[in-house]
Amino acid sequence: MNKESIGIVKTKYFKIKDEIVLDSGKKLNDITVAYETYGELNKEKNNGILVCHAFSGDAHAAGWHEGDNKPGWWESLIGSGKALDTKKYFIICSNVLGGCKGTTGPSSINPETEKPYGIDFPVITIRDMVIVQEKLIRSLGIDKLIVIGGSMGGMQTLQWAITYPDMVKRVIPIATTARSTPQQIAFNEVGRQAITADPSWHNGQYYESGEIPKNGLSVARMVAHITYLSDESMYLKFGRDLQDKKEITYDLSMDFQVESYLHYQGESFVKRFDANSYLYITKAIDYFDLSLSGSLIDGLKNIKSKVQVVSIDSDWLYPTEQSMELVSALAANDIEVSFSELKSSFGHDAFFLEEGQLTYILTKFLEDYVVEDLMKEDVPTIKENAEIKDAAILMVNQQITHLPVITDENKLIGIVTSWDLSKSIASGCNGLKDVMTKNVKYCNATDTIESVAETMRKHEISSLPVVDESLNLKGLISMDQVSHLI
Repeated sequence: MNKESIGIVKTKYFKIKDEIVLDSGKKLNDITVAYETYGELNKEKNNGILVCHAFSGDAHAAGWHEGDNKPGWWESLIGSGKALDTKKYFIICSNVLGGCKGTTGPSSINPETEKPYGIDFPVITIRDMVIVQEKLIRSLGIDKLIVIGGSMGGMQTLQWAITYPDMVKRVIPIATTARSTPQQIAFNEVGRQAITADPSWHNGQYYESGEIPKNGLSVARMVAHITYLSDESMYLKFGRDLQDKKEITYDLSMDFQVESYLHYQGESFVKRFDANSYLYITKAIDYFDLSLSGSLIDGLKNIKSKVQVVSIDSDWLYPTEQSMELVSALAANDIEVSFSELKSSFGHDAFFLEEGQLTYILTKFLEDYVVEDLMKEDVPTIKENAEIKDAAILMVNQQITHLPVITDENKLIGIVTSWDLSKSIASGCNGLKDVMTKNVKYCNATDTIESVAETMRKHEISSLPVVDESLNLKGLISMDQVSHLI
């Protein structure tokens, strides 16, 4: 085991009690969500990062399961001191709705029939997946988070930013698109046809037959896997080398190493993935389209989060051109967006493999915080003509130690702390204006976290009001909120 690994982890399960209404109009009850977490959620519950997996992924993003011979699929990026540093962040990864790794999907038991759903499972969308994830995140007490993911995971990050704009602080879509193209849909349809044409598919009700449509599922995986690689990577890996032969045999057997490799990928995939999940998840990818009436600019207009778009120069499944279309649409909406392109010969799969480049990009984006990213909005306030008792009751009820004092026009004129209340008792003061601090240290929403932390240390204070250029109160930021980033 790598000494930097987070070690042994276990998958957890969350039951959604509410009925979920899907985009199709159909409803699902008793949804189970499989998920894993790494790191610790801080007291303010503002250090959460949701990692969204790709098409055939699962909740096991990092660490080791007992008895496994390999770690989670993003082990290289999640852990102490890594890009997604578990000393700073609380990482969550869940298996998507429609999956086959613990979250409710076609292979799950239908409570109405007590048999596997099969194709009675309703058709789902990426948005449906995100709505289910939101239920999990809320159950953890998190109402602000960062969302990151590659490929289909990148689609989820964008859907998160649109569906829950006030909840998402930052999104990092990697090697993905804002809408599936005809070519991408075509590859998925070939895979689905391979599965449904397999005699063992039995119209999706193969769970009790003792046989699965392994030939069809294997071919579907082989076709898909070709799109994850680049021509250069396949040539470097295989060339035209023969497999267990010294010369071509002029028959229909396998001659080339690349053929053997694809067969291996298909055979191993059959052992870990459900054929019906393949049908449903690829269909959700096909339906994915964030544009409104054909306009991607209109479709993205409600996003409030900062966005870091990442593409791969050798990715022909989701090429850089599609990432640039996304960047342009975001910029047209004055959304703060940055763009990076991985230089790699690995093709689409580079977001699993290019640890160094991704670490640099993610670390820079995640650490580039300003006050606005962390400050608490809608903070309790009080007016200067209030009594000491009013402030004390408010602070006790809200469980706070710092209370901004404002005018009727929301202009900051002072702050009262729990220490000021103690002084009022000692001095016998009753009026708030007699004990509040009038020479208030404050900051602006665009100040860096480092500068704010330095101000707090220099003046030995634990919280700063956040104001605009006219001293109107915007929020409050505390040392506890910034300490995990310093």
